[in-house]
Amino acid sequence: MQLAQVRGTVVSTQKLPAMRGIKLLLLQFIDQEGNLLPRYEVAADQVGAGVGEWVLMSRRAIAPHPDDEKQRPLDAIVVGIVDTVS
Repeated sequence: MQLAQVRGTVVSTQKLPAMRGIKLLLLQFIDQEGNLLPRYEVAADQVGAGVGEWVLMSRRAIAPHPDDEKQRPLDAIVVGIVDTVS
């Protein structure tokens, strides 16, 4: 998993039918000290995260999409909102 901060949402009006209804977030990675890194990723939001929140992002190989009946081309998924890091 990777720590990241939500920087915004990504809107795509033309997409595969399997991607309809999926909220996409633009994430900026965070290092172990909490500093923003110059690396970004687009990820599907499964937890209702908002701009500015710290989140946990996982790759599909580790955390498959919970919707079993559809094959969605998702590479990265937001799986948690971070409350604290100590």
